[in-house]
Amino acid sequence: MINIETDKNFYKKMVQTALPIAVQSVIMTGVNMVDTIMLGALGETALSASSLATQFVQLFTFLCMGISMGASVLTSRYWGARNFDSLRKTITVALRFTVVLGILFTILDGLIPQQIMQLYSNEADVVAGGTIYLKWSLPTFLLMALSTVSTNILRSAGMAMVPLVASAVSFAINIGANYIFIFGEMGAPAMGVAGAALGTVIARVVEIGVICGYFFFIDKKIGYRLRYFFSSCGDLVAEFLRTSVPVMFSDGLLGVGESMLAIIMGHIGSQFVSANAITTVVQRVSTVFITGISFAGCFIIGQTLGEHRMEAVKRQSNTMLLIGTVIGCAAAVIIQLLSNPVINYYNIADETKEIARQLMDVISIIIIFRSTNSVLTKGVLRGGGDTRFLLVADTVTMWCMAIPLGYVGGILLNIPPFWIYMCLHCDQIIKAFLAVWRLRSGKWIKKVRGADD
Repeated sequence: MINIETDKNFYKKMVQTALPIAVQSVIMTGVNMVDTIMLGALGETALSASSLATQFVQLFTFLCMGISMGASVLTSRYWGARNFDSLRKTITVALRFTVVLGILFTILDGLIPQQIMQLYSNEADVVAGGTIYLKWSLPTFLLMALSTVSTNILRSAGMAMVPLVASAVSFAINIGANYIFIFGEMGAPAMGVAGAALGTVIARVVEIGVICGYFFFIDKKIGYRLRYFFSSCGDLVAEFLRTSVPVMFSDGLLGVGESMLAIIMGHIGSQFVSANAITTVVQRVSTVFITGISFAGCFIIGQTLGEHRMEAVKRQSNTMLLIGTVIGCAAAVIIQLLSNPVINYYNIADETKEIARQLMDVISIIIIFRSTNSVLTKGVLRGGGDTRFLLVADTVTMWCMAIPLGYVGGILLNIPPFWIYMCLHCDQIIKAFLAVWRLRSGKWIKKVRGADD
């Protein structure tokens, strides 16, 4: 019989942490959905252009999330151990990494936006539209660098409501701004793809302003202030590199891998890209709760380890595995129920609708495995500090299996969309089995050193 957690405080903490994150994920998905629906009204070219351009922005987001989640592996431990000096130094190191990354992406977006889009598609209209989208997205990189770290640190300290409120405000602004600038309402010019990018930029600036304003100037629980960014933190760099860099590389390689998958889909054709953009929205809606559970799992496991309650860690990890599997099965059912209504809503060709239906069928299978491995890889194992194993698992399954198989199936053999998509996401199935095996081995709990050790 599986030994699961019976302590009510665990479930209370899980809900308090996971629910705001899940709701925030719903809101962020809503932002993407608004862009997809409104641009879908303009046709498949506009939808494909924005979808592929967003992949470059998502790559940056993946890299920043890798750094911030790597940092949260340490900060959750330090929070549990009440080691606030080490906690603040870890935040400083993470912020410096993301700021440098933000500067790099700003330079790339400013200098070579067209060349970036040409990596994703060989269709001139799609490249042109995507280039416009990237140019308008230029101001967001540095701001996102600061907000991503701030968001995850606030979550790890039990203050997930702040990013949630910020996202809710951002969502409302995004709807209004998109409507005005995409279609040219209220005296504004009809900007199409550029209007979608501008609306998203405005919404993100407000969201980031709220999150960073609270984190740097108002919060007293952590007490981090901008002056700490320039303080010495050399005694924590080695531990940050040991524990956090594998997470950064893991999420970074996943981000690059996702971009490679997008490139493959872009070269298959705009119909496949449009179909994927639609299915992605449904997939995100169906996984919002597992996203919250995964984040909460990382923080709670880290805090429990910081408190040196090893038996509780074992029970909590088993419980989260069970929750992840159940939610994955529920998500599969939701996807099947939403498939036809969502697809039929869009102004796309019948051929594109048929591709979208096949992709939905694949997602309903994959989502069960994705949920299981997400709660373990992004939650339990990461919270335990097992970041090197996760780096190897992510790298091998994505780069040695999903990408080569997707390229062969989609580009060289031109097999049916169902099997192309199955090849592109086969890493989720394999990684689920690897993660469960690693959990059972007990080798995933690693020691973390503080600044004073």
